[in-house]
Amino acid sequence: MNPRVVLVVARLTLREITRRRILWVLGLLSVASVALVGWAVGRLVAQAHEHGVNAYELQLGVSQILIMIAFMFSFVLAMSAAFLAAPAIASDVETGTVLAMLARPMHRADLVVGRWLGLGIIVTAYAVLSGLLAIGAVRLVSDYAPPLVGVALAFLGFQAVAVMTVALALGTRLPGIAAGAITVVLFGLAWFLGVLGSLSGAFGVQGLAGAGEAFRLLFPTDGLWRGVIYGLEPPQVVSMTQLGGPLAASNPFYADTPPTTAFTVWCVIWVVGVLALGAWLFRRREL
Repeated sequence: MNPRVVLVVARLTLREITRRRILWVLGLLSVASVALVGWAVGRLVAQAHEHGVNAYELQLGVSQILIMIAFMFSFVLAMSAAFLAAPAIASDVETGTVLAMLARPMHRADLVVGRWLGLGIIVTAYAVLSGLLAIGAVRLVSDYAPPLVGVALAFLGFQAVAVMTVALALGTRLPGIAAGAITVVLFGLAWFLGVLGSLSGAFGVQGLAGAGEAFRLLFPTDGLWRGVIYGLEPPQVVSMTQLGGPLAASNPFYADTPPTTAFTVWCVIWVVGVLALGAWLFRRREL
């Protein structure tokens, strides 16, 4: 693999997506969504003040609304990453562009890794900037900011990169629409099994809890989502929920601890492994 060629492909990927105005569309949608969120939270805060809600209760309520906003945005981000990355290789194959590209001194792995790098820059920047914009809007109208903004945004971007990597790898062998759809279904299934595993652990059903943990290792996006929650969760909610016991801790919108270092390292290895698998599958594909 040639690093110089990889960087060239990454730069071309960034230029291609910019030329298609995808970034402009995503940016405008994000600004419109954040404006709506800011208006809604501002109205809620105003109504709360009128009804005599104290600052402590108001901050707790706003923090949970912000987590719900992050949850909805994580699904939007996952779908955007999946359908952005899935056709990155598949469309080159379908149009025959890949034949002209590979006629130059370029290995197939260079193309895959270059596409991944360019797309990774885009989805990470989109996740971080949109997250900062939403948090800033909530801070402006409610005077509340999460305790660990950097942690939340880092795990949100990591989750997007994980989804993007799967879609790109599937797109080396499948049509773009199929690869994107499968990736989104896997993302939703991972979240559902993560919730089911947490509830099963709270009720002592060890078999289902073990299945949830196993799938979290196979498709770790739900575990990364826990890192997002941890960064957004205020200490007051953590203290109150800990008093509620295992059932309270099984709440899918609660995390009193961040993902472990071992799990985070595993996620890095997992992303590299999926990318390597995609490059291997593409190398064995007949063009």
